[in-house]
Order: sequence, then structure tokens, then C-alpha cells
Amino acid sequence: MREMSAAMARRTALAAQGLASPHPAGERGASTRAVHKVLDRTHLLQIDSVSVLVRAHYAPVFSRVGRYDRGVVDRAAWTDTARSPRRLVEYWAHEAALIPVEDWPLMRWRTELYEHGRWGGAKSVLERNPTLAKEVQGVIADLGPSSAGEIERALDVERPGRKGPWWDHSDVKVVCEQLFAAGVVSVATRAGFVRHYDLTERVIPADIAARHVAEADAVRALVTLSADALGVATEADLRDYYRLSKKQTTAAIADLVEDGVLEQVQVRGWDALAYLHADARIPRSVRGAALLCPFDPMIFFRPRVQRIFDFHYRIEIYTPQHKRIHGYYVFPFLLDGELVARIDLKGDRARSELRVLGAFVDGDRDAAVIAAALHPVLREMADWLELADVVLGGRGDLMPALTELPTTG
Repeated sequence: MREMSAAMARRTALAAQGLASPHPAGERGASTRAVHKVLDRTHLLQIDSVSVLVRAHYAPVFSRVGRYDRGVVDRAAWTDTARSPRRLVEYWAHEAALIPVEDWPLMRWRTELYEHGRWGGAKSVLERNPTLAKEVQGVIADLGPSSAGEIERALDVERPGRKGPWWDHSDVKVVCEQLFAAGVVSVATRAGFVRHYDLTERVIPADIAARHVAEADAVRALVTLSADALGVATEADLRDYYRLSKKQTTAAIADLVEDGVLEQVQVRGWDALAYLHADARIPRSVRGAALLCPFDPMIFFRPRVQRIFDFHYRIEIYTPQHKRIHGYYVFPFLLDGELVARIDLKGDRARSELRVLGAFVDGDRDAAVIAAALHPVLREMADWLELADVVLGGRGDLMPALTELPTTG
């Protein structure tokens, strides 16, 4: 069996994600083509509602190409015209995610699995209101893309809501989400990050919607996409990218190894066998600096982060404030192939400030070197988000070195 060093595996993983070299700087920002190339590399962008800095699906593109027009992603996901056909569609891939429209048939088996919704809560709603799903579909068919609130107003109903610690969904919203999970409706567009649902046949092109892919074939295709996006990965890594089951991935990996798509390798220091994609590139060196959003495909599977970077990372959004160690929305800082720091960031639109609430060196590293590399990345991020100033807080052992640099405003 072929052996790889841990350093080779790390460089391979970064190259697969488009993070192995610095992005070119330009006054006009990255091109539309460069943005589309990122989408082609990662195969998905996770969506999350946290907006303390910028929505999660925009950040991975910035990490790879620098300043760019976020409208390129918006148009790819939520615009469908003759001149600009839809490139991305929302579905439950790695959690809620944007995936290429042509990959939607690979999720058909999952829509069947989620026939009654992803969480099962729709069952009790439909028991109380057995005609509600048909009523919701009827409104969408008549009105076109509609939010749950617009559907409620069209139905002229006030239905019992469900409440929990992180959400408060009406029955109509629950049914909309059930129909979305089941593939009956899709997301045509978003306004203010609110989903506007439409019938799936009006969102997915007919030739793509007509493709029927058996579950085993779909899973093999998804594992192939995972391997392409990850470069080198364990079975657990490949499974997590699209949230597959071990039973599914074990069979798919065996087929792909036999077909020569994957090569089984031993990575020194890893506690599990790994699989190298046949087209994976292994660069001799890795250069560049990038802030990685907590939901970036490079780091959203925390065991892989630990395995590749020896970097223990946990998001603290759901941790009570007094128990947080590094902060609410912490970006690991990637520098020349290593995760070297943790930066707690917030965008203050009212004051036009990118606020660096905390900055922490990871391990025994030179804070001055890290600060010098981080400084221009923070400035570029502020420019990208159209924030005038970078304002430094007082938390963390990296902050003194940042403070000593020329003003970031």
C-alpha cells in the first residue's frame, strides 16, 4: 500500500479545496469565472443563518479568491433567466447547502427518505391539518415563488405554532420545509435570506429533473465528488461531506477503489486508512493566507481538522457567553498550509467596522509573523464587506502584535 506523509496529505487536501496558493490581488476583485471555479472545486457551499459577519455561503469563496462580487453567488443560486440560467440549487447536502443544479438528481433518494420531512415534526401538523400540504402547493402553484408568510396570508389562516430554543415555526412553515425536504418544492429565490418556495418542476430544468439515478449509483457519484473536493480522505471524511451512512460509503468506496477512481493509502500519523482521488494534485509546497469561516468545506468536519492540522476546533455559537474560550464566530487563520490562529470577527454595519473581538495564537508560534500576514487579510475582508475600518479589541495573545502594526483603518 502506498504511504504518504502527513504533510503530503495536508498539501493534497488544501490543493483540492483551492487553498494551496495565494489568490492574485486586483483592484477590480475576482472575476465571475474565478468564483465559478470555486463552486466547481468545492461542489457545495453550506448555508447557515448566522449573519454576525457575512452569510456562511459567501465566505468560502472569499477565502479562495479574495474580494469578489457576492452577487455572482446570488445569481448562480437564485436567478434563472435565458442569459443567466440557474447554476446552483438548495438542498440538504452537507446540512442545508447550495449544490450544482445538475447534481440534484443525486439527491432524489434522499427526497424519498425525507418524504415526511427531515425531522418528522410535519407528521403531527398534517394529522391536525390533513389538507394543509395540498393547500400550500395550491398557493405556490397560483402565486409562484412565495415565502411561508406570504402563503399564510394567502390562506388567511392562523395556525398553531411550534416553539423551540432556536426556532419558532408556524404550521405552514413546517409544511413548506417538509415539502422542500421531500423534493416537491424547491427554493426559487431568497429575499432578506427568507426562502421563497416554488414547485420543483419550475426550479429544476426538465431534462435534469427527468433523470432518475438509483441510490447506489447516486451514492457512488456523491462519494466521487467528496473525494474530488477533499483530495485525500478517510471513509469518515468521505461520508460526512454529503452526510451519508457508513453502509452507503463502504460499498461505494469498494467499487471506486476497484475502478481506479480511489487509491487506498496509508497516511503516517492518521488513525484510519485514507483514499486518494486519482486526479488529486500533491503540491510540493503550500503558500498563502486565508480566514476560514466555521462552515467552510475545508474545516466543517471537525475530526478531519484535528487529523490534518492537529487543530482542535469547536464552534462556540451555542455555548453560553461566559463559557466561551475564543468567541462567538471564530475564523481559523490558515497561513502557508497550517492553521495558526483563531480570530473572533463581527461586522458592525451601523459603524462601518470590521471588529476583531479576539485574536489567539495557536500553539508555540511567532505572533509577529502571524499578525503581519493577518493584517492585509483583515483589510481586504473589510473592503470586500464595504466596511470602512478594522477595529481591534483586547482579547487574545495575538492582539498586541496586531496593535503594533500600522493602523488598519
